Amino acid sequence: MVGIILASHGAFAEGIKESAQMIFGNQDKFEAVVLKPSMGPDDFRANLEAAIEKLDCDEVLFLCDLWGGTPFNQSSAVLDGHEDKWAIVAGLNLPMVIEALSERFTEESAHKIATTIITSAKEGVKAKPDSLNPVEKAAEAEAKTDSEVEKKMVGGTIPEGTVLGTGEIDIPVARIDTRLLHGQVASNWTKAIRPDRIIVVSDNVAHDALRKQMIMEAAPPGVHAHVVPIKKMKEIQDDPRFGATRALLLFEKPQEVLEFLEMGGKLDTVNIGSMAHSKGKVVVTNVLAMDKDDVETLEKIKSMGVKYDVRKVPADSPENYESIIKKAKSELNM
Repeated sequence: MVGIILASHGAFAEGIKESAQMIFGNQDKFEAVVLKPSMGPDDFRANLEAAIEKLDCDEVLFLCDLWGGTPFNQSSAVLDGHEDKWAIVAGLNLPMVIEALSERFTEESAHKIATTIITSAKEGVKAKPDSLNPVEKAAEAEAKTDSEVEKKMVGGTIPEGTVLGTGEIDIPVARIDTRLLHGQVASNWTKAIRPDRIIVVSDNVAHDALRKQMIMEAAPPGVHAHVVPIKKMKEIQDDPRFGATRALLLFEKPQEVLEFLEMGGKLDTVNIGSMAHSKGKVVVTNVLAMDKDDVETLEKIKSMGVKYDVRKVPADSPENYESIIKKAKSELNM
């Protein structure tokens, strides 16, 4: 595994490390080294060398806040003689760190990760309203209008009946998540399964213009986000023009999954990520809350032959569904 060191002036590196782990989960071989006002370059260098020793990695990636600053300069000094396996990237931001953590799941070269994350770091810098962005960003945002999205989701200009790829949309993950498209999904799951589309399947969200727009804007670089009604998702699954599409499906609640299946939709496995607490629900785990309707719905989905994968992020070990549902039934006196 590539070891990662965040280096900054002040507590910035420590804060961004904490933020990244809130999204990505606790990480091994991931250190932060900070330059405090009372410290000199030699003090920082000593802490940096201690962090390198703690990593115990052949491949090391330094992510520094400012090109030419002390953290960068001292990282450059320790890099000397290790240029074949170590790398430095300046301009530290959260998208950069998340991308680096994602890439090291499958990439064992610090140099290759450094090359990859620069694009994500740049694409993470943008403004709202869109008119404040450079011309190329404004043009990109304009291309993601509702009408264009809907056009793509019904096959665009591809003639009806055309068979692309396998003729059936590839759905590596269908997830129940009250928060829908957020950091853990945009970073962890997207990096793990590499879809070309994220599709939120919800009648409620499809008719909520504000939520729909926010979801589309939250799509990670290189992935299109769409919001469609449940019936439309069934049509998409049946349309051979989507045979070359790999999609991550997001459902806000289990009742939407059941409705999709009862329409004839097909899912082999459903990932249960989060179900928020509200009045009438009991807390089953730190991210799952259920009422009687939720329990009955989940059990009915299971009776249809669907398997469950209960975990927040790909790096987590799956939890036992039977134990969770047993606890929910006990708390709800079912």
